Amino acid sequence: MNMIDIFEKGGAVVWILAGYSVIALTIVLERCIHFVRMGQPSKDIIEQLTSSTSAPGELQKLAVTLSGPDGAIISGVLKAIMNGVNNLVQVATRIGSEELQRMERGLRTLGFLGNTAPLLGLLGTIIGMIKAFMVIEAAGGKVDAQALAGGIWEAMITTGVGLAVSIPILLLLHMLEGMADKRANSMHHYASILMERIPHSSTLPAEESVHHRKGTVHAV
Repeated sequence: MNMIDIFEKGGAVVWILAGYSVIALTIVLERCIHFVRMGQPSKDIIEQLTSSTSAPGELQKLAVTLSGPDGAIISGVLKAIMNGVNNLVQVATRIGSEELQRMERGLRTLGFLGNTAPLLGLLGTIIGMIKAFMVIEAAGGKVDAQALAGGIWEAMITTGVGLAVSIPILLLLHMLEGMADKRANSMHHYASILMERIPHSSTLPAEESVHHRKGTVHAV
């Protein structure tokens, strides 16, 4: 059985699942490109941060060398200092949340596709089984066993396709979530170092400078 047979016997449900695959692949590729374009901070950036003077101007020059969300959160906090903002943790929280939402954009859609693909495949199987038993009823129960078996396996195609689409999507979703979590931890780390280096009047703990997903996806 080739792909043409699967589409012919699976009907509209298989075509919808094929659309699921195209959408999911597009999101995954776009997210991977996004993470690659963010770049990675240099390995000695921590040493440079801790060895720099506490003057915002000096740290601002260092922040320029950082790429992606790490540089954004440090630059944002330093600009807030220069503008006389006292609650630096609140600034870091806002910037961190915005950057995290950018990293997680599209992940909720991937979760929807991965979770509904098996259900859609099961729906196609149930519809196929209903049609098969309608044929049996119309024939008065006198149906060849081989023909009945053929109708059943054709109905099961959609369930198999649904699982084949769902499993890779969910695996890729967890991979992208892990990449976002890793970068969120990096943002939190740099923000914590910056809060330790620069005195501020915030009453919030430094650990709240970057919000984590806590198992859920915030961005669409």
